[in-house]
Amino acid sequence: MGMAAVPTKVPKQVPKKVLQGKIALVAGATRGAGRGIAIALGEAGATVYCTGRSSRMRTQRRPPTPGRPETIEETAELVTAAGGRGIAVRVDHTEPADVKKLVATIKRRHKGLDILVNDVWGGDALTEFGKAFWTVNLDNGLRMLKQAIHSHIITSHYAVPLMLGRGKGIIFEITDGDAFYYRGNIFYDLVKISVIRLAFAMARELRKRDIVSVALTPGFLRSERVLEHFGVSESNWKDVGKKKDPNLNSKNQNDSPHDFMVSESPRYVGRAVVALAADPEVKKKSGRVFSSWALAQEYGFTDLDGTRPHWGNHARKKYGKYKICDERFYSYWVPGLVELIFPDWF
Repeated sequence: MGMAAVPTKVPKQVPKKVLQGKIALVAGATRGAGRGIAIALGEAGATVYCTGRSSRMRTQRRPPTPGRPETIEETAELVTAAGGRGIAVRVDHTEPADVKKLVATIKRRHKGLDILVNDVWGGDALTEFGKAFWTVNLDNGLRMLKQAIHSHIITSHYAVPLMLGRGKGIIFEITDGDAFYYRGNIFYDLVKISVIRLAFAMARELRKRDIVSVALTPGFLRSERVLEHFGVSESNWKDVGKKKDPNLNSKNQNDSPHDFMVSESPRYVGRAVVALAADPEVKKKSGRVFSSWALAQEYGFTDLDGTRPHWGNHARKKYGKYKICDERFYSYWVPGLVELIFPDWF
């Protein structure tokens, strides 16, 4: 099989300030998708609280994510440079007291919140792909559940009351994949499926209010860690396509050069967030999981280089068809028996 075709370029778009005056919280904004989302919200004119554990204020101590230099302050500066207002706050989202203090600060300064992005992850170093559940490190697996599921629930618990009565609000649960397939490690699978379900469950409880809840996945993400893995930067990432054995994956991860050529920058999923947050009809999408590539086709936004990479089409063509969480899939979830018995609960 030859190299994957580089996505066709379309005219680059100058982001409009469609979210001017909006207050956003990106939990887990230090790097990767979280940073890309925060900057995209800045492009759209929003005030963005960039939270996480990696801060310049902790440089004299062991970093929360060893080996990674990125900080929330750096992200906040990039948000401001993009046209928004970035505010860095060090928060451990697994600690309720930390999150409660953050939310009190946002309430005091801005009276409310319009956009919540739950992207706390930190599980890369904890995931053992391709190993059976009875052989993996149990402590690491349980830690992953705490970091990437408990943190999302804690953050929503405290932040959503700030969104009530604002006229329109939206919650994003960032996941990996827009389907219910197994993801190669029991704890990783539980995390990524759980946040899809969390978006659905919150949407059911919020359905009579003006707050939308969705899950969102990027494709093959060119995060800082992934660029480092391939030995390239955002400016020369296509050089990976010149390597031999383009279809060869490592034993324990999907990193073939052929697939990497259809990768996307973190800004792409960020622009998906902006598109949904600015859509006056987004309520119709509440409770569902969406992909950056499908939303790019629907809303017309592009990646940084003016392309619209479509990981879904590439994956199906190369590896075979798989079923996504579509209209039929969600029809099995609604209405549920409890909702039929107690229709007035929410």
